[in-house]
Amino acid sequence: MKAYAKTDIGKKRSMNQDYFYCSNNPVGSFQNLLIAADGMGGHRAGDHASKLCVENIVKSISSNIHSTPVTVFNEAIMAANKVVYEEARRYPQYEGMGTTVVACTLLDKTLYVANIGDSRLYLISDEIKQVTSDHSLVEEMVKKGDITEREARVHPQKNIITRALGIDDQVHADYFEISVETSDIVLLCTDGLTNMIEDDDIEYIVKHSGSIEKAVNSLVAKANENGGYDNITVILAVVN
Repeated sequence: MKAYAKTDIGKKRSMNQDYFYCSNNPVGSFQNLLIAADGMGGHRAGDHASKLCVENIVKSISSNIHSTPVTVFNEAIMAANKVVYEEARRYPQYEGMGTTVVACTLLDKTLYVANIGDSRLYLISDEIKQVTSDHSLVEEMVKKGDITEREARVHPQKNIITRALGIDDQVHADYFEISVETSDIVLLCTDGLTNMIEDDDIEYIVKHSGSIEKAVNSLVAKANENGGYDNITVILAVVN
């Protein structure tokens, strides 16, 4: 797998509360590792939460001897949750901080995915497919049939998430295992991208940019062109 990543503050925010990790090389028992996180909280708390989360996930995976990817991810997420939660309780300036997180690793032709919150992972092959499910209020409303997906994009409560890392002493992540083929493209991103660009437009940009590096830069530029209301983090990886 070959991957490339970029984060951008966007046009409206005073700081970047996103944080990512992108390694094409082995990390512990994983052959590669991609992570994107979108922090939340008061002044400097969100960026601290996302950074703590990602660094502690990487630290845990680096030293984990388990052979099952889901077990490795689960233990890493539990460890990161403990660090962020305890930091928020210890320091008043970090009270209430938390973060979304989406992560994956590719083993042979199976992609192992973990997510909490509304940062997403997509698989782009013949078409674009969202693999993860948002842990958000509007996603629950869509599933109940109360609103449509198009209405969810502009709903006034679209930024309310129902699950985040570091908010409570326990956290529950979703896990996915999906088969991929050579030349498939994996996209991890924060909602600063998906709130600004429709999925079909994301697919078009990725497929017509010529390289994942150009595609990442084009996606960030387009999100900013469309308003850049939030921090934007994009990781693209091509299966080889």
